[in-house]
Amino acid sequence: MAHERIEIDLPLAKVYELLSNPVEFPKFLDRIDLVEKINSQTFEFKTDIGGEEYKWTTNLIDNLRNTRFAWITINGNLNQTGTIRFTPLDNGERTRVEFSLDYRTFFGDPEEELASFIEDSPAQLKKDLEKFKELAEGGTFKETPIESTEETEEEEVTA
Repeated sequence: MAHERIEIDLPLAKVYELLSNPVEFPKFLDRIDLVEKINSQTFEFKTDIGGEEYKWTTNLIDNLRNTRFAWITINGNLNQTGTIRFTPLDNGERTRVEFSLDYRTFFGDPEEELASFIEDSPAQLKKDLEKFKELAEGGTFKETPIESTEETEEEEVTA
């Protein structure tokens, strides 16, 4: 399990607003390619690990405004659970974020690429939260595009 803590120089309500929408996760969670909203409680995550596509559907299990946000996997080929806790600092002017993220397989031992993906999660989460901090404090989080990792085919032009 990956568990990291970071302090953000923004008010708690703003940090909660930025982190409580999983669709925005690919902006800073480098190893998540896409998150699609199915309904207000359900989201589908997608990523590529070692050339294999992984998809999983999550349900929000806890959404206590400005306090805690959590989800679990209900379907898919990768099991992910996550919790984000928010603590006000300096009379609410700054915010401590505690982010826990856990990946597991549904079937036995993972293959090499997936095992590495899971094993590297703690170090990657630390980098991802630093990226979130930079985007949030810099005021560019909302404007940052979600980069698509899907390859686009260019049409060949013949004259």
